Amino acid sequence: MSLESPTARPTPAAPVKVGVIGVGNMGQHHTRVLSLLKDVELVGVADASVERGQTIAKRYRIAFFEDYRDLLPLVDAVCVAVPTRLHHAVGLACFAARVHVLIEKPIAASIEEAESLVKAAAEAACILQVGHIERFNPAFKELSKVLSNEDIVALEAHRLSPYSDRANDVSVVLDLMIHDIDLILDLNPHPIVHLTASGSRAPGSPYLDYVTATLDFENGTIATLTASKITHQKRRTIVAHCRKSLTEADFLNHDISIHRQTTADYTTEHGQVLYRQDGTIERVRTSNIEPLHAELEHFMQCVRGSEPPSVGGEQALQALRLASHIERLAIAPRATTTPLDWQIESSAPYLATPVESEASAS
Repeated sequence: MSLESPTARPTPAAPVKVGVIGVGNMGQHHTRVLSLLKDVELVGVADASVERGQTIAKRYRIAFFEDYRDLLPLVDAVCVAVPTRLHHAVGLACFAARVHVLIEKPIAASIEEAESLVKAAAEAACILQVGHIERFNPAFKELSKVLSNEDIVALEAHRLSPYSDRANDVSVVLDLMIHDIDLILDLNPHPIVHLTASGSRAPGSPYLDYVTATLDFENGTIATLTASKITHQKRRTIVAHCRKSLTEADFLNHDISIHRQTTADYTTEHGQVLYRQDGTIERVRTSNIEPLHAELEHFMQCVRGSEPPSVGGEQALQALRLASHIERLAIAPRATTTPLDWQIESSAPYLATPVESEASAS
């Protein structure tokens, strides 16, 4: 195993040497998928838990590193799946070693840390991709195509889950809702002029477990987002109310249904109506590719220099700014519901004056 530092980009003929930092729930999935990718050499994994790390390393016959910094000289790129509070420190170490990074969402625990990571990646000329995995869901890709020719009036996003021990170091806004924040901003890239939010905690919970937010866009579109960690049903949907259709996307089942209002009467020669059609439902077929597989393949292409990240640091930072403001309003809903100063940058809205969330600051 070579100990030479990686170059900024591996040559097209050489496999990309990659490692995984953090092999908890999500990190184990990263390891599994990376082990299956062509032209990728999975070098090793790092984890604070020696027992867990060694178990995963043995399963895939790769090296284990108790200190992730010992892994960095051996790889071109890493997937970082550590707790959010550690994203900043781990990311900075990776960029200092000139290693490309895919870091799980949210990009960081605060806006200041996220901005620091974006700056460090740029200075190191390294890829920074953030794991907003739903961008790679086949249902969302098809939804984007369907809505590109529609006049959107309103968007509804529901991301509901039963209680779980995973990601219990952040609120439901930064754990779940941030996925839909990113998707909504991509579907409707216009400034937000008004925002309200409210939320609640489960008994004994230090973070928000249920939050609803309403976004009013400058172009007249309204978006309502609901996220829950305490609902006894798993749901991942976006519904688009358009002038001439209603489109429902189910991200769990990779299904899309398009409802259109049409009226057609079938009559006899004497004018008697035998049958009336009041509407049609179109079913859109999507692929069965695993979103994580598509995301990691895309990351490898970015590392090779073939394409830019679908969700880079700047886009993830914009989503975090909005998520932080939603979180603050949900904690103290009477703080403000007046129009806010939003701007356009890179075709996506962001809060001009970042507001650090109370949960992140505590």
